[in-house]
Amino acid sequence: MHSLLRRIALALSLALAAAAVHADELQDINRMMRQGQLQQSLERIDKFLAGKPRDAQGRFLKGLILTEMNRSNEAIQVFQKLSEDYPELPEPYNNLAVLYAAQGQYEKARIALEASIRTHPSYATAHENLGDIYAKLASQAYDKALQLDSSNTGAKTKLAMIGELISNGSRAARGAAPAEPARTAQAAATSTADSGKTGAAASAKPAAEPKAAATPKTGAEPKPAETKTAERKPAEPKPTQPPAKASAAAEGESEALVKTVRGWASAWSRKDVAGYLAHYAKDFKTPKGESRADWEKARTLRISAPKKIEVEVESPKVSISGENAASVSFRQVYRSDRIKAAGTKTLVMVKANGKWLIHEERVN
Repeated sequence: MHSLLRRIALALSLALAAAAVHADELQDINRMMRQGQLQQSLERIDKFLAGKPRDAQGRFLKGLILTEMNRSNEAIQVFQKLSEDYPELPEPYNNLAVLYAAQGQYEKARIALEASIRTHPSYATAHENLGDIYAKLASQAYDKALQLDSSNTGAKTKLAMIGELISNGSRAARGAAPAEPARTAQAAATSTADSGKTGAAASAKPAAEPKAAATPKTGAEPKPAETKTAERKPAEPKPTQPPAKASAAAEGESEALVKTVRGWASAWSRKDVAGYLAHYAKDFKTPKGESRADWEKARTLRISAPKKIEVEVESPKVSISGENAASVSFRQVYRSDRIKAAGTKTLVMVKANGKWLIHEERVN
């Protein structure tokens, strides 16, 4: 599998799921594929499709088997035809993109992923893969810039950052240097609100450091006595109680934030639409800039349609940026009878009337 895009869809979200009589057979074939019995599973799926040539689940499974057998061109044909016959399904587009990326056809991969997201705007896997594709396209653009002007130090720096992002994986790069590499990728690709990196430009960090360094010098030597007294007065009480209280308060807020996020996921899992929507602030920033009413209507349909939903919040990380502002990043695992998807998400939180609420959602 291509190192850039590791996320291939393994299940098909179908309202037109296979009838129960055929589901067992497809599950058996799927099990054989996972156990490495690729040739046998291919023979069985071909036999199944001979009797049901338009069955979407069977065709999707054949594409997976061919992918596992490294018969990429044949797998591309299967997923391509499936996306033509069932353009409302996001997974065939996603898998096409993974196969195109493995062949270095990044522009085709981008087009396929954008089609996947159009059919299912909250498909986290496709968003993550699209971010990886933008990063690769950005690296190619910076590389071309350097070929035309080898003295371009800006392009050199950005290319190095993108290279680190691709080689280490976007999640690891964000952990090591959360702002700069991600912004470089975003700026180069002029891409996506889904990446969720909407902070200040990378140059803001170096600008902040000189200011911090300059502050002690401006205290000036003309009045050393006053400076010392100013230093001594706060020094006595602060080492003991205030920092401890601040630390305890921050810990308490972190726990409250994680509890809120888990409560949001729990309401979603219970299909409690009212409880789910109650976790959003009045001025919630809707993903596509649509009205709050339209967004709530779409979310209600998304939550009500599946028979069963399970949402898990894994490895939450809290960042408190002010008394009433924070963010929680985590890995979200979503399962329903229609789709299974996993990806990283950041919830930007605000505190109103003593309660933490979601102000913005960012798919990383």
